[in-house]
Amino acid sequence: MSFSTPHLGQALRRWRLLHRVKQQHAAELFGVAQSSISRWENGQLQLEPQQQAQLEQLLAAHLSAAADQALARLIQDSPRPVHLVCDLTHRLLASSPSRAAEFGVPLSELLGRSLWGFCTEEIVRREAALDDLGWRSLLAPPSLEFFSGHNQSAIVPIVPSHCRWTRLNLSDGNAVRLVETL
Repeated sequence: MSFSTPHLGQALRRWRLLHRVKQQHAAELFGVAQSSISRWENGQLQLEPQQQAQLEQLLAAHLSAAADQALARLIQDSPRPVHLVCDLTHRLLASSPSRAAEFGVPLSELLGRSLWGFCTEEIVRREAALDDLGWRSLLAPPSLEFFSGHNQSAIVPIVPSHCRWTRLNLSDGNAVRLVETL
């Protein structure tokens, strides 16, 4: 999936605020002028592909802290069909056994891999509308429910169902998405 610059700019600003990083220091990290950071955050300047990849790597969620690993264990122990993905990259971070049983390959082959390529048209539409709903703002809605549609994948099959996305923040401030089938 190609992520929009305004979305990434907002995510960069949120990361800077959470980590108390000034625009000048962020500019040094990316090898650009401070004004470029400001314009990225305001959606006035497109990131170059290399800078976009660097920013996506910086903002990608990782389950490294003890609290984040506890969240993963709760998901792994859940009897419900749920999984956890990085909100930015859609990489699979954790899955319940009932969700893993739906996959056409062993869970180990999907962990750390983006699930975006398996999404349905309905999921694409919902993803595209997230910024307008304030999904990535500091006052994000707690969750979003919708009809998932279906795909034809044997690897990550999606059947028509009622779905809920809940946005959570990890210990480092990066966002993850809990995906539930209701």
